[in-house]
Amino acid sequence: MNKFNKICCMGLGYIGLPTSTVFAVNGYEVVGVDVQQEVVDTINDGSVHIQEPGLKEMVRGAVMEGNLQAGTDPEPADVFIIAVPTPLTEGKSADLSYVREAAETISSYLEEGNLVIVESTVAPRTTVDIVKPELESSGMTAGEDFYLAHCPERVLPGQIIHELIHNNRIIGGIDEESALKACELYNSFVEGEMYITDATTAELTKLMENTYRDVNIAFANELARVAEDIKTDVWEAIDLANKHPRVNIHKPGPGVGGHCLAVDPWFIMEKAPRAEMIELSREINDSMPEFVVSNVKEKLFGIGDPKISILGITYKGNVDDTRESPILKVIELFAEDKVGMGIHDPRVPEKAEKELNLLALEEAVKGSDCIIIGADHKEFNRLDPEDIGELMNNRVIFDTKNHLEAEKWEEAGFEYYKLGDYSHNDWHKNYGVENGFNCE
Repeated sequence: MNKFNKICCMGLGYIGLPTSTVFAVNGYEVVGVDVQQEVVDTINDGSVHIQEPGLKEMVRGAVMEGNLQAGTDPEPADVFIIAVPTPLTEGKSADLSYVREAAETISSYLEEGNLVIVESTVAPRTTVDIVKPELESSGMTAGEDFYLAHCPERVLPGQIIHELIHNNRIIGGIDEESALKACELYNSFVEGEMYITDATTAELTKLMENTYRDVNIAFANELARVAEDIKTDVWEAIDLANKHPRVNIHKPGPGVGGHCLAVDPWFIMEKAPRAEMIELSREINDSMPEFVVSNVKEKLFGIGDPKISILGITYKGNVDDTRESPILKVIELFAEDKVGMGIHDPRVPEKAEKELNLLALEEAVKGSDCIIIGADHKEFNRLDPEDIGELMNNRVIFDTKNHLEAEKWEEAGFEYYKLGDYSHNDWHKNYGVENGFNCE
């Protein structure tokens, strides 16, 4: 192992805790820092406050081995990792207050030869223009007395542990020596390739990756709107278009959520106001909740005082993360119209259930006129349409994720709709995408 033995990680959220844990199970002494005492106590008890496959077992093992502990204050260390949130401000710019505070705090503990790594997703030039000066308030100079790098995470919730280890990694140093030191550190567990660059390029690279996806989802959502106008099925059309060897259209949905795709494009626009295509894509994706609401209202036209059941409020399936979830906007819009709702999500933690007024499945569905599938949780595949239908006043379902097996629900007497499917002429489906019918 290299000379770095002790790591102090500022922030124990969706990235900070898994990162700290992976370092701990690879033999480093790790101190995780979080401002929430409840989070600190949970981790020190060998448990977790976020859902992620395999994480709880790893945390328990690392704590029992004595390699991982949490606290509300940092400690002297060889490496400091900044993994704090960077939310959007009301003006759609990066709120870097947590990053500034973390860097300022670290400066009091900084010693010669230390390595500081920014993992938080930040606007371009944050590492050199904000973090570096804060750290240098210690009286030391970055690149001479200590090392500084930006090494953005590139992981998918639900697969964080696997991807931390196996994904390729971008290592952006303020100078070559800083990049090499950071590369040496991550080499202790990363099995993917590591690519060295400067800090600002690394910052932009991370934002580009998520903006690429956001723009392509916006294209798919725009196609869903086109499908409404011309009365066809956008899902089948996308599947067919993707048979082309150089086409890979994303899937439409109720919008874009999570801390990355719905946020990172704004960080680029903050530095480049003329990024018009990126801005338009954000506008399209942010408008999808209104699109969902208008279509559900259309399906329920003529029903007085309808009740709507919303199943799934996380920003994606099989995770507990509701950050920037477009379904929360859907709920807000229905609430403004004083529409009765029953909301259920089997993935949301108990504490958040109370805050969001979530109900048990049966209670959420009882007396409902329409179910909206807002997240593609695997639990919803196991629902029995007959049992659900018995609880409802009207059997209508609007699947924003194309997640359920339509035929099964239609056989149970449901009117089944999915976002972007306005086709009522399905004679060709027996010959279509799934069967790969050969015209010859």
